[in-house]
Amino acid sequence: MTQLITTELVELDQNLGTSPEDVIRHLASKVAATGRASEVEGLFADAFAREQKTATGIPGGIAIPHCRSAAVLEPTLAMARLNPKVDFGAKDGPADLIFFIAAPEGADQEHLKLLSKLARSLIKKDFTAALRAASSHEEIVELVDGALTDKPAAHAAAAVSEAAPEAAAAGAVAAGSTTAGPRRLVAVTACPTGIAHTYMAADSLVAAAQEMGVDLQVETQGSSGAKPLDPAVIAAAEAVIFAVDVDVRGKERFAGKPVINAPVKRGIDEPAKMVQEALAAAVNPNARRVPHFGAEEQAENEATEKGEHIGQKLKKALLTGVSYMIPFVAGGGLLIALGFLLGGYDITGVADKVVVENNFGNLPEGGLAIYLGAVMFKIGALSMGFLVPALAGYIAYAIADRPGIAPGFVAGAVAGFMGAGFLGGIVGGLLAGYMAHLIGTWQVPRWLRGLMPVVIIPLLASIFASGLMFLVLGGPIAGLTTALNSWLSGMTGASAVVLGIILGLMMCFDLGGPVNKVAYAFAVAGLSAGSATNQAPWQIMATVMAAGMVPPLAMALATVLDKKLFSLAERENGKAAWLLGASFISEGAIPFAAADPLRVIPASMVGGALTGALCMATGVTSQAPHGGIFVFFAIGNLIMFIVAILAGTVVSALAVIALKRWAVREPAATVETVPATV
Repeated sequence: MTQLITTELVELDQNLGTSPEDVIRHLASKVAATGRASEVEGLFADAFAREQKTATGIPGGIAIPHCRSAAVLEPTLAMARLNPKVDFGAKDGPADLIFFIAAPEGADQEHLKLLSKLARSLIKKDFTAALRAASSHEEIVELVDGALTDKPAAHAAAAVSEAAPEAAAAGAVAAGSTTAGPRRLVAVTACPTGIAHTYMAADSLVAAAQEMGVDLQVETQGSSGAKPLDPAVIAAAEAVIFAVDVDVRGKERFAGKPVINAPVKRGIDEPAKMVQEALAAAVNPNARRVPHFGAEEQAENEATEKGEHIGQKLKKALLTGVSYMIPFVAGGGLLIALGFLLGGYDITGVADKVVVENNFGNLPEGGLAIYLGAVMFKIGALSMGFLVPALAGYIAYAIADRPGIAPGFVAGAVAGFMGAGFLGGIVGGLLAGYMAHLIGTWQVPRWLRGLMPVVIIPLLASIFASGLMFLVLGGPIAGLTTALNSWLSGMTGASAVVLGIILGLMMCFDLGGPVNKVAYAFAVAGLSAGSATNQAPWQIMATVMAAGMVPPLAMALATVLDKKLFSLAERENGKAAWLLGASFISEGAIPFAAADPLRVIPASMVGGALTGALCMATGVTSQAPHGGIFVFFAIGNLIMFIVAILAGTVVSALAVIALKRWAVREPAATVETVPATV
C-alpha cells in the first residue's frame, strides 16, 4: 500500500499565512507537487468548500481540513506545524497542528480506514505532544506511521473498574438517577465526508463517557464502512446521541429512545456535555424521542423549528417535490428531444405502433432512424408520465416522510387521469401529505403501531386525498389547467416579452434561492404539456434556463475585463464560473454576490431580464430542463438561444464593472467633537 505521508509532505514551524484559506492552498500545492494530485486549484476548491461548510478546528490547537476530490490521485496526508497559529474555528483558539487529508473520490476501504484512524489518534494528548516535540520531518513521518499501525480504537466504552466511584456517582446524580450499575447509552456519529470528524467524535464521546463511568457504544457511519450496533445493545440503552451532519441511516432502530441531536463537531468540542444531556434526557418523560415513523418526526420538527411559518413549510414541501421530480423530467425530456431529432415531430403519432410492431430485423418505413426515434420518444414519454405522480408523492414525503409517499403517488396519478396536470399534483400531494401526517399523530395500541406506516396511513390517506380529487377538486383544477395552457399558448408579442422579463428577473434575484426555484419549478412542472403544436411550455423552459446561465457567465467575463476590481479569490472563482454558467448552475455567481450583493445582484438581474425577453420574443424552446449549452440538441432556435445568453452576459458584466467603478460609497465625514463649556 502506498505510504500516506512522506517527508516532502511535512512543514515544520512555518508561516503559511493568516487564514485557513492560505494554509489549505499551501498544503494542496504540496500534495500536487509530489505528484499525488493532478491540479492544485481543483483540490483546493474541494477542500476549502468543505471547510466553509463546517470549520475543521478541534480543541487542543489542531485542525484537520479534509476532502474527497477528483483531483487526488492517491490518498495523502500533508502535515504542517504552524508558527504563527491560524484560527480554524475551534472554541479554544487557533491551531498550530494541521493535518490535511486528501482522499480520491473512489478511495479504497483500507486507505479510508487508515485516514480515519489518524483522525482518531489526534484526540490523544500524548500523540499530539509528540508531534509538537518532534524536531525533524522524519520524526513526524515515523510518529504518524506508528499511529496508523496500532489497533483501531474501540467504539465501546465499558464501565472502568478502576474509575473513581465518585465519578460514576456524579454521572448518576447529574441525570437524577438512582439505578445501580453503569448507565448505558448509544450514539451515532457521521459527517458529510466520513473521514475525520465521524471517528473523532466517536472517540471523544467514548472517552468522556468512560470518565463518568457510563457504558457508551458508538456506531460510526463513515466512509470506511459502518458496523451497525447490536439490536440488544440499542434495546438496553437509556438514550441515544446523534452527533451528525447528515441523515442517520436506519434511524428507526432507535425509535422511542430519548435523543440528543447535535452537529458532529459538538461531539468533539463538548462530548461531556452531550453525555450529561443524554443521561438527563433518559429520566425526563418530556424529553425529545426518536420517532416511530416519519409523521411523528415531522411533528417534532415543526414544534422545534421556531419562527418557521406555514408559508416556509409549504415552500419546503413544494421544492422537495420538484427536486425529486426533476430526474424523471430530465431523462424523459432529453429522450423525447432525441426522438424528435431522429424521427421528426411526426414521431408522436406513430411511436406506439412502431415500438410494438417493429424491431431491428423488421425496420419501419423510414429505416433505423425512425425506429430508434420511436423507441427514445416512447421511453421519454413514459418517463414524463411519472412527472405528476412523482411531484405529488414527494411533496407528501416532505410533509409525512415515508408513510406519505404511496398516498401522494396515488393522488398524483389521479390528478393526471383527471387532466388536472401539475397543479392537481401539487394539491393532491399536499392533501395526501397532511392527511398522512395527521393520521401518524394518532395514539394507537402498541400492537397496531407496526401496521400504521405500511397499511393504515397509506390506505386512509389515499382514500381521503384521491377521493377528494375524484369527487370535488379534480374537475375544477383540470379546467384551470386547460385555461392556463391556453393562455400560455396564446402569448405572443409584448405579453410574451413581459413574461420573459419577469422570469429573467426571478432567476437572477437570489441565484438558486427560493425566488429562483419558484421560477424554475414553474417551468419544469409545465414542461410535459409542451408539444409540436403547443410550444409555450418549451419556450418558458428555455427562457428560465438561459436567464439562469447569465449571472455566473457575466461574473466570469467581468473578472477578465477588469481584474483590478476583483480579489484574487474572486478571479479564481471566475475561472470556474465559465463552466458553471455554461452548465446552467446559477450558484456559480454566489461567491461574487456574497461579497458585493448590492452591485452583483442588480447587475445580474438586468442581464437576466434582457436574456429572458429575447428568448420569449424569438421563440427559443428547450425540451430539456437542465444542462445549459450542453443539451444543444434539445434547444429550438439554438442561434438565438446563444445570442440571448451572450447579450445578457455582456450587459451584466458591463453593469457590474460600472457599479464597482462609480457606485462607490463615500466615506463618512469626520466631525470633530468640541467639548461643551459650562
